[in-house]
Amino acid sequence: MRSDYLVVDLFCGGGGFSRGFEDVGFTTVLAIDNNRAAARTFAGNFSDAIALAEDIRSLSCDDLLYLLNSRQPNIVIGSPPCEPFTGANPARRKEPLDRLYKDPAGQLVLEFIRFVECLQPKVFVMENVPALLDGDLKAALRDEFRRAGFNVVFNILRAEDYGTPSHRVRLFASNVPLRPKKLHRKISVWEAIRDLPEPSEDPIIPNHDRPPRLSKRKLKRVTRLRWGSSVVLYEGAGGRRLPNLIRLHPHKLAPTILGCSRFIHPFEDRLLTVREQARLMGFPDDHVFLGGRDEQYNQIGEAVPPTMAKAIASHILNLLR
Repeated sequence: MRSDYLVVDLFCGGGGFSRGFEDVGFTTVLAIDNNRAAARTFAGNFSDAIALAEDIRSLSCDDLLYLLNSRQPNIVIGSPPCEPFTGANPARRKEPLDRLYKDPAGQLVLEFIRFVECLQPKVFVMENVPALLDGDLKAALRDEFRRAGFNVVFNILRAEDYGTPSHRVRLFASNVPLRPKKLHRKISVWEAIRDLPEPSEDPIIPNHDRPPRLSKRKLKRVTRLRWGSSVVLYEGAGGRRLPNLIRLHPHKLAPTILGCSRFIHPFEDRLLTVREQARLMGFPDDHVFLGGRDEQYNQIGEAVPPTMAKAIASHILNLLR
């Protein structure tokens, strides 16, 4: 059943955040992302929304009001890029405040706040990594939201508590406390993907075509991989070594899925398909990803898991009612 509550999705990506809100009856009317493939994916999955492929910095408050055509959104959601803040980024600036005020990508958090001030919704929710609160950033964000007319609440939530088959800890900054109802069990990797057929060149299920081939060298290493082991390590912030090309343990959660993440099937010596990876983020099979293969993987890894978003949206719907 559809409600009368309207959503604007900033930095919408492939639509994971909006998918959760739509699933409980909200209607997304406007979505913005500067990535054209992501905007195409969004438009293909949300026919009622205007999906704009545009750099948000080039838009004014009047531009958004014109696009909304006198419709007042009740909810503003969004996921500004986390790369300036995450510990997985070896090029992250040393001083936390510089990540927000001097890094051009980090400044996009301030763009989210600018449009929250413009639209004055009943509820806003901004997703990012918990490291967005490092050092003096927490106080700075409180001040920025206060200047926009809102008090901000910082909520730390785990995606696996809401039916997502992968581990994911995220910060949700909002003007209301978020206490979504938890699922009382965890969904394992194998439970999430075991009913999918073999990948094919002409798949019945969208985005379940054969995955990219591994090089002979990597394939040789993959054949020896145990569950939970990885083929490669890459350097994160502070010199931390982080794994990639991990063979998934079938009876556990998948590790955190990032835009750069690629996983090895638990029982087969191959990469996961785009659809298998989407299942691990809680996307339904009718959510179709467009663009090149890497762009599709990236849209999944950079999304808010729809299962998590749905739990948040249900909580907000109860508050509004």
